[in-house]
Amino acid sequence: MTELADREWRLIRDDPRNGATQMALEEVAARRALEDDLRTVRVYSWEPSTLSLGYRQDAASVDWEYCDREGIDVTRRQTGGGGIYHDRYADISYTIVAPADEVPGDLMDCYALFCEPILEAFDRMGVDADFAAAKQESIYYPSCYLRDINPAHDVVAPASADADAQKISGNAQYRQRDVVIQHGSLSYDLEPDHHVGVFDPEDPIGTETFADRVTSIREQAGIDRDEAFETIGDALGDWCDADEGGWERDELEAAGELADRKYGADSWIRNREALEAGEQ
Repeated sequence: MTELADREWRLIRDDPRNGATQMALEEVAARRALEDDLRTVRVYSWEPSTLSLGYRQDAASVDWEYCDREGIDVTRRQTGGGGIYHDRYADISYTIVAPADEVPGDLMDCYALFCEPILEAFDRMGVDADFAAAKQESIYYPSCYLRDINPAHDVVAPASADADAQKISGNAQYRQRDVVIQHGSLSYDLEPDHHVGVFDPEDPIGTETFADRVTSIREQAGIDRDEAFETIGDALGDWCDADEGGWERDELEAAGELADRKYGADSWIRNREALEAGEQ
């Protein structure tokens, strides 16, 4: 249990939602932490499957026809890095939201703190996972999972394999209105065809390259997805002694509005241009 456990936290085992709404809910949770002193940890899935672009990623790196044909949504995150294909089944994601003045100001220290429940979840699932022991160079820049592996925030398995360990989770942070938001993707299973298929066909990469670089909870531990989802939620809740909770109606309404004008809007997804509230 973290030293943050004496604050008010809620754990949300969220319903599957589209990518624009998932990103909007993070901003809503940030507002709630700042205005109502309520912090949030949550575990969630993406429906439909979604490609989330890094904040500065070039939209030209996307194979838009492939995404449309395969029914894959596209949104853009507030965090940097390459694109992540969040499969409805193969990806499990999480978010941690807390006021900035309650957490370490140093980015690496804050990563270490917020990744504690993720590493604990892997341990409970029987996955030998830890931060990467050594940096691995990027092999395909458009894809977050195939960029360089950074010991500061990338989790690999089996950790005992040292430099030969494969990436199993990526984590990223941003700060908004004096609130820290960390989110991450855990690979429950692998979908190499989609992970590489969502990117520019003129800059192709083979599925075997993805499979060589990335591993999954299912491959490492063999547990079913529901058990993995619940275990991640339990570890997050135990870490901060959170109460089981859910989104309030006004939060869902606010997230829907924000998803429409920002995270689901072509202007944001392709050009990082978001409309202000009330603009058309």
